[in-house]
Amino acid sequence: MTAPLMPKATAVWLVDNTALTFDQIANFCGLHPLEVKGIADGDVAMGIKGQDPVTAGQISRDEIRKGEEDASYELQISKSKHDIPEPKTKRKGPRYTPLSRRQERPDAIAWLLRYHPELTDGQIGKLVGTTKPTIQSIRDRSHWNMSNINPVDPVTLGLSSQMELDAAVQKAARKREREAKKAGKSVEDMGTLAPATQALADAAAGKTPPTDFGQVLAREDAKPEEDARDGARPDVESVFSSLGGSSVSENEDDENASS
Repeated sequence: MTAPLMPKATAVWLVDNTALTFDQIANFCGLHPLEVKGIADGDVAMGIKGQDPVTAGQISRDEIRKGEEDASYELQISKSKHDIPEPKTKRKGPRYTPLSRRQERPDAIAWLLRYHPELTDGQIGKLVGTTKPTIQSIRDRSHWNMSNINPVDPVTLGLSSQMELDAAVQKAARKREREAKKAGKSVEDMGTLAPATQALADAAAGKTPPTDFGQVLAREDAKPEEDARDGARPDVESVFSSLGGSSVSENEDDENASS
């Protein structure tokens, strides 16, 4: 279905002036239900003035009334008397970010790196309109303003839509599943690290050593090393006895106490 010319402004007006559900408004405006919920909560489309679709001739009052009476009813946009080309949703080149929003991009990048590590740098760059060096500087915490960066959802900041974020996450998940299937592993195994003992053994055997031993996890079933002398962990008495009787006798304690 063709969406209205100003979908977010139309959604703002419908949220404020009708009793339609979030799903109905989202389907009519071509938005995600979470975006409509964010508009109702005041987190999305802040400062956007509502556009009356009835005055614009995009929907009739009777159509809105049908939707309010039946929550499962899908609103139908009115047919225009003029041939209006459909808006292009596919963009070429990087996303344009307004000047007022550009200082919020590092927060969105930090959020994506924390909660969606499966996304590539290219996907993150398209979502928030940034460059790969900026993403890398935030990943390795070398960004000049790293101390003031707080992870914030890019949808909440208005840098991307929920539909675009969901599509990118699903695409990254499918790619990860293909890589796991090609490697003969599960998706969970693709994100786990080898035990330290196995990594060291592979390195001693001449296999490719791990790039960072500090990130290799120890085995969960590993037990504390036993003492090589008697197969048990050493205690205080065994240590002193091995020193050749360096402990103080009871008679010497009595003499010292009497003196």
